[in-house]
Amino acid sequence: MNDLTLIRKNLFRKKLRAILLTLSILIAFFIFTIIGSFNRVLNAGVELAAADRLITMNNSGFTQSLPYAYWGRIQAIEGVRNVSHMSWFGGYYQQPTQVVQTFAVDPETYLAAYPEFLMPDDQRAAFLTQRDCLLVGETLALQYGWSVGDRVPLLSNIWQKTDGSSSWEFDICAIYTASVPEMSTAAAYLNYDYYNEALAFNQDRVGMMVVNTDDPMANDAIANQIDAMFANSTAQTDTATEAAFTQAFINQIGNIGLILVYIIGAAFGIILLIVGTSLVVAISERTREIAVMKTLGFPAPRIFRMVLIESVMLSLVGGLAGVGLATLVLKGLAPVLAAFMPGLVVTPGIFGMALAMMIGFGLITGIGPAMNAHRVRIVDALGKQ
Repeated sequence: MNDLTLIRKNLFRKKLRAILLTLSILIAFFIFTIIGSFNRVLNAGVELAAADRLITMNNSGFTQSLPYAYWGRIQAIEGVRNVSHMSWFGGYYQQPTQVVQTFAVDPETYLAAYPEFLMPDDQRAAFLTQRDCLLVGETLALQYGWSVGDRVPLLSNIWQKTDGSSSWEFDICAIYTASVPEMSTAAAYLNYDYYNEALAFNQDRVGMMVVNTDDPMANDAIANQIDAMFANSTAQTDTATEAAFTQAFINQIGNIGLILVYIIGAAFGIILLIVGTSLVVAISERTREIAVMKTLGFPAPRIFRMVLIESVMLSLVGGLAGVGLATLVLKGLAPVLAAFMPGLVVTPGIFGMALAMMIGFGLITGIGPAMNAHRVRIVDALGKQ
């Protein structure tokens, strides 16, 4: 009988205890994988942010607009390669509950600012030239069964047209995909000029500017120059890198990373205590058995190693089951949450981190019982009644 067979038999010698310990570890790693995957998606915008992109918005907040004239003035700054703008249109399709994330943009400069948008050349040309064109993401198109050539109405509870109507008609002329899976394809984009000319109020205003620089090393200098240019205006600006802007937006939701540390730390602390205590009890119950093994010639280091491997195996069984269950749950949730959280999967990075934690968890919980087994004295153990 080899060591692995002995380890396996000892691990499940009391099936109920082994099952309960496995379930405890499963729950801990299930929580870790689920929250870790959500945290990765929430922070994907920061990781995907281009180094050469700046965001300029009203310093009173992104709910306040900027004069359209700022666009041309920013374009004249040395070191600026491209400037675009975007304005929140909002809108919904058929019913108020069917919200469509829609933005009014300048097609040519916006696609130049975001090369991550992928679409056939003929559809790109249509978006650039057709004023009533609506560019929709693949996820959004699948959600409502839209295809190129469809004419759809979007209703707005914010923006009215000069004729008093809140219904805006568009031709879907292009459907975009993304060059990276974490990028959302659940939004729609319309031609700013078409939108601006029909507005009943707030004309010649934009939500924010997207600035591409020639050299990311000059970002701070260009950002300071933009903000200084409008420092004495009625609409002062706040310019930051796209990564900083995205991180600030995420922070409004809360410090997800800190919440993750607290939840995972609490879960693993409790499980560590439970598993560690249970293993100490299990080794204590096997004191005479360990003494017999030493009598038969099993050296103390070998027994130490067997007990430690037993703890690691228990952690791996429960941990891998927890990661597997989380993977199935996320696979089911991904299509439902694709519009808001694209790329919701268990990545190799998360799996690798979980695997390392399983091994570390097993070593930490097993080191104490293994030391106790190593120190068992044959005379004392066999002398117990």
